[in-house]
Amino acid sequence: MDDFSIISKDRKLTLEEKLTLIQQDNVDILNDLINEYQPFVAKTVSSVCKRYIYESDDEFSIGLIAFHEAIKKYDHQKGCSLLSFAEVIIKRKVIDYIRYQSKSRNVSLAINDQEDDASPVSIEDSLSVEEYLKILEIEERREEIKKFSQLLLHFDLSFQALVEHTPKHKDARKSAMSIAKIIADDLDLQTYLFETKKLPIKKLEKKVKVSRKTIERNRKYIVAISLILSGDYIYLKDYIKGVLET
Repeated sequence: MDDFSIISKDRKLTLEEKLTLIQQDNVDILNDLINEYQPFVAKTVSSVCKRYIYESDDEFSIGLIAFHEAIKKYDHQKGCSLLSFAEVIIKRKVIDYIRYQSKSRNVSLAINDQEDDASPVSIEDSLSVEEYLKILEIEERREEIKKFSQLLLHFDLSFQALVEHTPKHKDARKSAMSIAKIIADDLDLQTYLFETKKLPIKKLEKKVKVSRKTIERNRKYIVAISLILSGDYIYLKDYIKGVLET
């Protein structure tokens, strides 16, 4: 703490130093960081709402809460910047809020329908919100894939390579995914993967029942799935969950 205090007198703290202090429960630095990045939060929320967001808007408050959550959850070892990570969290929280508001509106419409004729304008608005949410989800999926593709580059991988090295048989895919889950759930294995950009094969041999040759044959696929399970990729995780359950 004292070291950082001394440094801060001579120069501005880097973002990494601020995050370190925040993880040490420095509330003042946390509040300063949130205030500093309010324009970023407003811009991110506005991009979702497709209109200018004021500080008095509920969406702005939700964006600030989401940014606070992102700061607390951020881990630089996951391969993305704080702002990239925060952008995902903020957009998701705002979309959830819009979806909740849409459902509430639909409930109100249903009640009104029982008492009076349905309002064509209200129904049209409701359908527009639903359609908008679908568009947002498509954009979120596209953005998630883009960010994951950038992460893959750090491991000398690509989506094309992933397709080419996906195990052909269902049992082989499930086995590879199970190995990836072991890595994602084990902090030591996960850290080794992110730091060395290699699979911890020796350690895995002690935890799985498949041969070293099988692990090496499916290395690229296992690495990619491990990265998905270790990161904040809700749509890609849903895909994996579907494969594991079938």
